[in-house]
Amino acid sequence: MTALPPDPVLVEVTRGDMVESRHRGACAVVDARGKVLFATGDIAQPVYGRSALKPLQALPLIESGAAEHFALGPREIALACGSHRGEPMHVDAVAAWLARLGLGADALECGAHPPLGAAAAQALARAGEAPSALHNNCSGKHAGFLATARHRGEPVRGYVAAEHPVQRRVLAALAEMTGADLAAAPCGIDGCGIPVVGLPLRAIARGMARLADPVGLAPARAAAALRIVAAMSTEPLMVAGTGSFTSMIMAAAPPLCLKPGAEGVFCAALPGEGLGVALKIADGAGRAAEVAIGAILVRLGVLDQARQQQLGVLLRPSVTNVAGRVVGEIRPASQGGEAATP
Repeated sequence: MTALPPDPVLVEVTRGDMVESRHRGACAVVDARGKVLFATGDIAQPVYGRSALKPLQALPLIESGAAEHFALGPREIALACGSHRGEPMHVDAVAAWLARLGLGADALECGAHPPLGAAAAQALARAGEAPSALHNNCSGKHAGFLATARHRGEPVRGYVAAEHPVQRRVLAALAEMTGADLAAAPCGIDGCGIPVVGLPLRAIARGMARLADPVGLAPARAAAALRIVAAMSTEPLMVAGTGSFTSMIMAAAPPLCLKPGAEGVFCAALPGEGLGVALKIADGAGRAAEVAIGAILVRLGVLDQARQQQLGVLLRPSVTNVAGRVVGEIRPASQGGEAATP
């Protein structure tokens, strides 16, 4: 069996006159029909999409009627799709949402961790308070799971288990949107406790493209896709948080929908172009995933020259030393992908 060549270097980290580190990865840009318009690296190798799949996992929240039943607005839908930073606006919104369901934070089965936002984490520590499951970056997604269970009259305990109706609906939506055969997919448990399946980048990108261009989907699913895209693009701070790469890029270029995941995954739905993007940095580095997705958005024309200047250091971050002096940068590598036709 002939070994495939390694994924190309997508991102370089410099220090002074030298490239100090290199991050390899793969990326696919696909339309809603599944046609690959651009690819680099191995886009057929299964990867765990992790939290980058949240916009697809949120489809049953709307399709089930739960979003309408509990009068969920764009902020809650964006939270269901997001990985928030545990700021008060996120924590308070999830707590209010759970109260609407007649539940408290103890119903969340995602576990607790300190807020991902440094300011929020410091404020919690100064107050002498311990983080709760509300501060978990996935608490919005889990509130959505609980909402569908409540609406359908299903048990709220154990909703993270693969055999629970909530997760069966989520996995069915993933299979239908990506076109992937989940029966043959690698599987595991995500950081927040729900099932995670390995999907090719090409399939993940197609799922995102079908969010961006839902023509041809069943009416209920098309309506759900449009609502998710609208919520994410109008409430970018609820998708991530203050000062985050994701929220700032989305705010600069609506109706762009961006979603990172753990271990160097990043996805995008581009409604204006009807395209989906999925990339994976081989070593799992989030710093490289941000620079790589930024470079793809520039290449696709989503970020024009004016927006590139506005976003500046987000697209090409500086490397600083302990004293704060700039000593290098994180930049897209000179190697690029190529147009591809399946």
